[in-house]
Amino acid sequence: MTAPTIRSATAADAAVIIDFIAALAAYEKLSHEAKADEADIVRDLFGPEPKVFCEIAEWEGKPVGFTLWFYTYSTFQGRHGIWLEDLFVDPSMRGKGIGKALLVNLAQRCVAEGLGRFEWWVLDWNEPSIEFYKSQGGVMQDEWTKVRVDGDDLLKLGAS
Repeated sequence: MTAPTIRSATAADAAVIIDFIAALAAYEKLSHEAKADEADIVRDLFGPEPKVFCEIAEWEGKPVGFTLWFYTYSTFQGRHGIWLEDLFVDPSMRGKGIGKALLVNLAQRCVAEGLGRFEWWVLDWNEPSIEFYKSQGGVMQDEWTKVRVDGDDLLKLGAS
């Protein structure tokens, strides 16, 4: 039986990562927000001091999914954690354990590094993903409201 292989991304994967980001944005109906390009990915994931990281899931040697993540810090726990920014599996490859393998990979990193949390967002309309995450032990944090400042408002706040 074939199983997914999870490996760290390299700069040579930048185009694949951008393709996965575009496919995820389309699925989430957010294509208008996806502005990153290959140069951004190479700079931020593979530059001299990366602050964001990526794993590629492969099936029979072909990239079929990815995770993009970074470290966080909880002042309450006094420990770092991992924030999963993106997880995507090619729709034609879903149901083969690839998404779970990607989650397990990051959970294992959390355990090995003594991290206190593993967190991410899921869109409230995305029932298949919500059910999948719950089946993996995920607990919805409905008592929190996301806050964002960007664009002109960020420029204005930063100039204050």
